[in-house]
Amino acid sequence: MTLLSMTLLLLSLGLRSGAGDTGYLLRKPALLARSILAMNLLMPVLVILLVMILNLRPVVKVALVALSVSPVPPFLPDKMLRLTRHHGYVYGLLVASTMLALILVPLATAVLQHFQVQREHLAPLETVPIAIAVKILAGTVLLPLACGAVLQRCWPELASQAAPIMSKAGGVLLILALIPILLSQGMAILSLLGDGTLLAIFVFITAGLLIGHTLGGPDPRDRTVLALATVSRHPAVALAMTDSVFPDQTLAPAAILLALLAATFAAAPYSSRQAKLLHHSTSP
Repeated sequence: MTLLSMTLLLLSLGLRSGAGDTGYLLRKPALLARSILAMNLLMPVLVILLVMILNLRPVVKVALVALSVSPVPPFLPDKMLRLTRHHGYVYGLLVASTMLALILVPLATAVLQHFQVQREHLAPLETVPIAIAVKILAGTVLLPLACGAVLQRCWPELASQAAPIMSKAGGVLLILALIPILLSQGMAILSLLGDGTLLAIFVFITAGLLIGHTLGGPDPRDRTVLALATVSRHPAVALAMTDSVFPDQTLAPAAILLALLAATFAAAPYSSRQAKLLHHSTSP
């Protein structure tokens, strides 16, 4: 149900896309470079340093690193579209982060697997991380986004009517999918609250908002979008990475869900503040 909800959200996003939206960042190379620097270089480096300093459980360390290289989650663009006039930046950021994740996720998974094998003296793990990455990212991000964009070009009136329905259906399914996960992972989440995991997540979120806001450039809308994208990552990708390194464990879903919830609640005041500032700056 979770993957179906994400697919519907991305399909609705594609149905609302305009001509040239997905290639927006290619026409803004400086903004593209800053976005990649924030999301795909500074954040992973920061998280690696963080897990080296803090005495966290190995599976939690892997989960946090996995989150740092995962792309923008499918449920975030709707919020970002309401905060900016540059809708092309939202689409471009989603596509660019997903394409980069096709490279970064298998690479990071291989490195994490290597260190886990060496640390535990295990036989090499038999996984195909690139296949996992392609299946999740292409199936739940790139394909539905492309299908929605094609339908919008061919039948624009039908697309405009279907987009809000798809978006609402995806949002409802996502909530319904998260409820049993929250219930089943409740005790595991509580077990992480006193061991430094929450502190690491707080640093992750605070630093991510600051990095994204700083590197977003002079336009406050771009700064807001990049800040939210830097701290909000695709949970399914992170979970697949962690599972390939620590099969059959229970703490990784709890750590990833805790990070997702913390990012949602922590980013809400920032989003609200930015929305008010943007509204005042455009008011006569």
